Amino acid sequence: MKKTSRRTFLTSSGMAGAGLALAPNFLTTRSGKSYDGKKLNVALVGLGSYAAILADGLQQSRYCRLAGVVTGHPAKAVAWKKKYNLPDKNIYNYDNFDSVADNPDIDLVYVVLPNSMHKEYTIRAAKAHKHVICEKPMAISSAECRDMIDACRNAGVQLAIGYRLHYEPYNLEMKRLGQEKVFGTVRYVEAGLGYKTINFESAGTGKEFDINDPSEWRLNKRWSGGGALMNLGVYCVQASRYMLGENPLSVTAQYGTIHDAKRFAQVEETIVWQALFPGGAMASCNSSYGYSIDGIRAIADNGFFELAPAISYGPFKGRTTNGDLHFPDVNQQAAQLDGIGKLILDNKPLPDHISGKEGLIDLCVMEAIYQAANTGGRVNVLYA
Repeated sequence: MKKTSRRTFLTSSGMAGAGLALAPNFLTTRSGKSYDGKKLNVALVGLGSYAAILADGLQQSRYCRLAGVVTGHPAKAVAWKKKYNLPDKNIYNYDNFDSVADNPDIDLVYVVLPNSMHKEYTIRAAKAHKHVICEKPMAISSAECRDMIDACRNAGVQLAIGYRLHYEPYNLEMKRLGQEKVFGTVRYVEAGLGYKTINFESAGTGKEFDINDPSEWRLNKRWSGGGALMNLGVYCVQASRYMLGENPLSVTAQYGTIHDAKRFAQVEETIVWQALFPGGAMASCNSSYGYSIDGIRAIADNGFFELAPAISYGPFKGRTTNGDLHFPDVNQQAAQLDGIGKLILDNKPLPDHISGKEGLIDLCVMEAIYQAANTGGRVNVLYA
């Protein structure tokens, strides 16, 4: 397998200044009982803007700690070493990354790289016998997801996908209200996420993600696998699935207006889709780099429940037929890391909803959405 480094990718694509993950600019503190037991030692692979946010979450995590980094930028290695007091032996570049296999002080690697690099570094980590958390979308195709799952299974390590909202109180309530049919059977779901510029200053990076920047890697299909659907729409696919507790049977989809044909020559600016679920519910979802939207809503036989904002880093606001929702704001990264880390420390298998199986399902749905948008017809979602 040809080795790819984040630095090589950024340099070759002219995107060296780009941040590596979309993130709204709100972070919250997380409190809890003190914990003095063993922590899971985590190495971050890729030191873009989202890695900085994860590092903040690791400082607040009860069961995980930042133990190492992987970067192609020597200056970043020096800065992170100093800021987080990292030992030299736990600092890697993309060429010597495989030697992490010989380091017992690294238990898990968190892959925070452009989408097309997820497969390579997940498989390399698995071969080094390290557990893996991979950012979403899991990969750029369902076939790649299956390869990643197989590699981790064969190596005897666990593979998690970074679904932070699976540990966030407001979204957990949306899941409960829908799946437990608190307001009766859900008949209709809406989910939307879109924005153009996100400020990372609250995470201490001093950077912004701006899809108007022509050097942004998300505009390059080779690295992103697609546009707004891959980067933002995955959250909407997720929301519709966990509010209903089902996977779509079929989808229809349409591309939205492109306002700058040059910038969006390779990937879509906006896409909307409709999904039919086994219980008869319909979902209407959209994702866009052209406008701001952030909300989920479910209509049931005896009422409704919704969040707006819903998918960003909060603070979230929710209400139901019975009134407003009030839950604590949490550091979503710390909550996610703790949920995954505690299970791995206890040598327990990860549940399907946070594993590679979940990432694979999302890619199967998104592949069907792209096919439907390209053909104009209804497409059955294939999960086999």
